[in-house]
Amino acid sequence: MAARSKARKRALDILFECDARDLMPTDLLDERIVAADPPVNEYTVLLVRGITEHIGRIDELLVTYAQGWSLDRMPAVDRNALRIGIYEIMYVDDVPDAVAISEAMNLVRDLSTDESPAYVNGVLGNILRNKPALSA
Repeated sequence: MAARSKARKRALDILFECDARDLMPTDLLDERIVAADPPVNEYTVLLVRGITEHIGRIDELLVTYAQGWSLDRMPAVDRNALRIGIYEIMYVDDVPDAVAISEAMNLVRDLSTDESPAYVNGVLGNILRNKPALSA
């Protein structure tokens, strides 16, 4: 598995645990950095801190494009994989948008329901189609 794929998986683990334990992602991230077991990849740090910084806008896009799914109703794995994908599409210039979508789909393919990859692809694809207007 590529380094960034592992970093995304680690970010997903942190975000998922924060949802389950009602913790701030940056607090848990800081604990993991200090523990360094396993060491926390620089890209994981970028993802968790970036998502935390932009969570309001990311969740606004998620609710808008989730078509009938509230944040609370979404499976936690899907919600957090979508947050990673949205963050990469909207805020990370050195990751091609198609890669961000593919990686988010891979995360849910391995960790969520059979329907999740198609759902994630649809939500992120719609955001990508509207990216020029959303970035303005």
